[in-house]
Amino acid sequence: MMNFFSAKDRAAILQRLNQEIFDVVVIGGGITGAGIALDAASRGLKVVVIEMQDFAAGTSSRSTKLIHGGLRYLKQLEFKLVSEVGRERKIIHRIAPHLTRPEPMLLPITKKGSLGKFTTKISMWVYEFLTGVKKEERHRLLSAAETIDKEPLLRKEDLLGGILYYEYRTDDSRLTISILKEAVNRGAMALSYLKVTGFVYEQDKIKGVKAEDQLGNGTYIIRAKYVVNASGPWVDELDSLDNKIQDNKLQLTKGVHLVVDHRRLPVKQSVYFDTYDKRMIFVIPHGEKTYIGTTDTFYTGDKLEPLISTEDKMYLLTCVNNYFTCTPLELSDIQSGWAGIRPLIRKPGKKPSEISRKDEIFVWQSELITIAGGKLTGYRKMAQRVVDLLAEKMIAAGQKKLPACSTHEIVLSGGKTGTPDFSEFIKNKLPAGEALELRPEETEVLLYRYGSEIDLLYKIMKTLKEKEDTAHILPLSLRAELVYTIENEMCMTPLDFFIRRTGKLYFDIDSVKKYGSALIAYMQDMLSWDDQLRERYENELRQALSNVL
Repeated sequence: MMNFFSAKDRAAILQRLNQEIFDVVVIGGGITGAGIALDAASRGLKVVVIEMQDFAAGTSSRSTKLIHGGLRYLKQLEFKLVSEVGRERKIIHRIAPHLTRPEPMLLPITKKGSLGKFTTKISMWVYEFLTGVKKEERHRLLSAAETIDKEPLLRKEDLLGGILYYEYRTDDSRLTISILKEAVNRGAMALSYLKVTGFVYEQDKIKGVKAEDQLGNGTYIIRAKYVVNASGPWVDELDSLDNKIQDNKLQLTKGVHLVVDHRRLPVKQSVYFDTYDKRMIFVIPHGEKTYIGTTDTFYTGDKLEPLISTEDKMYLLTCVNNYFTCTPLELSDIQSGWAGIRPLIRKPGKKPSEISRKDEIFVWQSELITIAGGKLTGYRKMAQRVVDLLAEKMIAAGQKKLPACSTHEIVLSGGKTGTPDFSEFIKNKLPAGEALELRPEETEVLLYRYGSEIDLLYKIMKTLKEKEDTAHILPLSLRAELVYTIENEMCMTPLDFFIRRTGKLYFDIDSVKKYGSALIAYMQDMLSWDDQLRERYENELRQALSNVL
């Protein structure tokens, strides 16, 4: 039986694209496209989502890794946006408990800072009212001494106090993959490394796309009643394939994050602080690492692989060194990092941090539907607006009537834990990990990564142990993850695995360096690569290791 999200079945899935007519083709396999695919499939539409890179390879794997309520958008008086994303945060936590965990955030207040004690307190009240924050996660006002107790590394000079409030930590790329998996479970098709090169027309209306396989030589015609452009930073580029569209909607900005060893920046908890130039920066502990971000600068460079400049690095290090008392961080302390592009709606005359993060839908004469802008946290409502629009169009065209959106009730792949308390789920699953000789902390990482899919991981590990597979030096859990992601998450390349499926290139770069070659050899065996393809992926991994430093 074909697994519609297995790398091993990709060739067979590709062949089906030429043979079927879909209700909707979604261009872009980031979180917006994934959300549209799930919403459409859950309402009974025949949908395919295609992505020219790996899923989530663009903006959706390069965020601050937070599902946050948009506190800073109060400064821009965007009350509706704050309310929407704040309420969406609670929904995402409920439908993906393994990928969202409450994160206490410390907001220091200083004499020279842009935030005053009274105004911040009022802002918090407004924020919590708009977002419906539950009682146990409401903010606390701290004295200067209490603030230092929460984070001893803060400089005491000019410190007036602080606010302790809650955000939610996530794994952005895994959230995207989990949404796609749930969409596929409900009948959607999803293909990575398939690049749209043109549109198919019938009587001047777009009724499909032309696409090229980026991992082979095939060209495909995918026909559909409607086409949605959800390609993020590539929205204008895709729209321009329709010669009648000459509109440049986007203003791209770049956000950079740096990763250092936690011993070099040993913060006790996450801190959100204002900088010398009146911006806001996060410092977040992540296991044995601490990451810092983000910058916000206009960007016009390479969209496929935005790089981190020395200027970006020095800016973030300077901000941290000004605010914390540990030995000053230097360029040599940076172990890894990532740069992402925000596809914002163009607003001439505004600074990068002043441009709204609201999304906008465009409907063109050719009936192409384009969605641009938006935030990670708001993906579900963005998808709902697009599919609601499709529903209206289908009614007007005399086609089938769609039911209302139900994605607020759909628990994502990995989230079906059987208990509202994820810590209880972890407790119940630790013994099986111990039986496989996994350390508790190793099992916990897997549980937060795969959630209720852990039983399948355990089954794969048992099979590997029974086979006495000793041909590779890869640890058992790493091999199991690789097998699982190839067979169930369309993991096609080493970078798919090390970045979008596990995040190891960012937060465990030493293991990438240690096991990279062995993992490539393992993938070659599983996916029957020739030596030329293996060499290509080895070069890609070397380049990626170079780019993150």
